[in-house]
Amino acid sequence: MKNVIVKDADLMQAAQQGMDEFLQVFVKGIYDAIDGQLTAENMAELNADQITLLAWNVLHEEVMDGGFVQLIHNGYGPFIFKNPFAKAVKLWGLRDLSKLVYNAHTLYLKYREEIEVECDEDEFMAMFERYPEFDDMDDEFVENEEQWTEQIAQYVDDNLQKFAEIV
Repeated sequence: MKNVIVKDADLMQAAQQGMDEFLQVFVKGIYDAIDGQLTAENMAELNADQITLLAWNVLHEEVMDGGFVQLIHNGYGPFIFKNPFAKAVKLWGLRDLSKLVYNAHTLYLKYREEIEVECDEDEFMAMFERYPEFDDMDDEFVENEEQWTEQIAQYVDDNLQKFAEIV
């Protein structure tokens, strides 16, 4: 198991700035422990909660920036949909997020080969028109993002020892 270390002072400062900043202290700590790159090899050195937090971070960044189409196009579909991420967040108490990920998984399976192709910027932008089924899911994510971030931050705060050693 990788020893993820987070400074208490960094946590205190981040907690004052908000939930996103609080979670980023742990995300940064995990990435620092694995030399900044999540691979199949070092994934085995992390626990399920740490991997789930990294998956949330990827999901959050990609969907808030460009929706599920961007997430899939950028190659994160397998990380989110082929791992037990949806089940894990359900166990964390985020049933609605879990349902959304399961629903997006269905569309991922349907369209992944078309969305994952290399393309230029114009072709990529056209994908948003071609796959409108993702629109409601993107909207649901954006509408619930703050609440879900708060719930995840609460879970992390209640289970600090699962995520890092605080020094």
